[in-house]
Amino acid sequence: GPSPTSSIHVYTPREVYGTVGSHVTLSCSFWSSEWISEDISITWHFQAEGSRDSTSIFHYAKGQPYIDDVGTFKERMEWVGNPYRKDGSIVIHNLDYTDNGTFTCDVKNPP
Repeated sequence: GPSPTSSIHVYTPREVYGTVGSHVTLSCSFWSSEWISEDISITWHFQAEGSRDSTSIFHYAKGQPYIDDVGTFKERMEWVGNPYRKDGSIVIHNLDYTDNGTFTCDVKNPP
């Protein structure tokens, strides 16, 4: 039969503002009724304003943060989260006009 699943609730601010040249924290907190697995993964995606395409810009898996080595964020991103505190936040430094768009935090906590 199908295995039971539990939902995980992810919370992010609806809108975040920053000024060009400054930095901004993209907060991502989550809640799960299950314990935090060693296999927890957190992925941040970015969809530029006016674009249909979303690209992965950050991934946390197996206890390690991985900043994607392509795209405009690679030298400007900092991992500040702690999955065991239910936090998947990142910081983007040296903001640019081209950073305007939609950022999505995706958390998976497999059994």
